[in-house]
Amino acid sequence: MGIISWIIIGALAGWLASMITGNNAKMGAGKNILVGIVGSFIGGFVMNLIGGVGITGFNIWSLVVSIIGSVILLLIINAFSKRNV
Repeated sequence: MGIISWIIIGALAGWLASMITGNNAKMGAGKNILVGIVGSFIGGFVMNLIGGVGITGFNIWSLVVSIIGSVILLLIINAFSKRNV
């Protein structure tokens, strides 16, 4: 995937993950994109560990994997942070 695809998937995944974890009002677009991109790597890594398919390109499955990774990342950040992201 190209950089533009990573940014688009990252923005969508980060925004949806922030809504799922209740952090949407506290996060801006930049943090959503960053959380989504890092979450994509985490989601792909986790899926590969459990034998699933990770990020495969610009499609719905990749978005789902990215959202899962982003939610994991936000939960970890919130657990170690005094103030939520």
